[in-house]
Amino acid sequence: SSCDPALRPIIRRRARSLPTSPDRRKRAAVPCQVPGCQSRMNRVRFADALGLELTEVKVFQTGEDPSIPLHVLSRLSINSDLWYSSSDLEFTMQCLVPDFQQPADCMDFSSRLQEQQVCLERVTSSDLGLSGTIQVCNVAFEKQVSVRYTFNQWKSLHEVCAHWHSSIPEKNGQDQVDVFTFFLPVPPFLLQLCSVVQFAARYQVNGREYWDNNRGKNYSLTCRTHPLKMPRECEESWIHFI
Repeated sequence: SSCDPALRPIIRRRARSLPTSPDRRKRAAVPCQVPGCQSRMNRVRFADALGLELTEVKVFQTGEDPSIPLHVLSRLSINSDLWYSSSDLEFTMQCLVPDFQQPADCMDFSSRLQEQQVCLERVTSSDLGLSGTIQVCNVAFEKQVSVRYTFNQWKSLHEVCAHWHSSIPEKNGQDQVDVFTFFLPVPPFLLQLCSVVQFAARYQVNGREYWDNNRGKNYSLTCRTHPLKMPRECEESWIHFI
């Protein structure tokens, strides 16, 4: 006497679009020979879960080169360096490097935050753009934090909103602090040597506006060449990593 449900054998059925043998595949491609039969040759169409085509045909004109994204070309360049290097694997990458010390690593970070009510904590760069965190004093519940940035020395500017991430409880007599995160998208064509990205953080609360612009100098990152070296025995693991 068991309460377990009765086990049923698993029946696997072959998909109708998949022939079971070469003979059946040949028969499926032959139209019906019965007089008056209007059936046509069977056709198989492959689609994804939404019914869309899995393949796309692109016709290039004579002399027209396909457009290859910059990040694909950079990875091809890395693979080429890995292939032709004889001793240690040596190659270079272009990335945005901060021209300032990370504020969170500075001894006066807490005092700057109390003075300005807003302070950049840390920023990192990647192939897609810049990611960072900002700390603000919890003056009021309703608040707005944003980052204003430029690629051309403020001839034109852009602004993105930062999003609340977490709160740091008050300690040592200091008020509660809120942490916001932001992301600045950087187009690949701007990742050229010596190109500069500048930005500043803005904090709006209780009808007032506070700024952290790195003591009037703005925060800037410059695109530089970064050399990388790796022992030859690590080649396979590096190929799998990228």
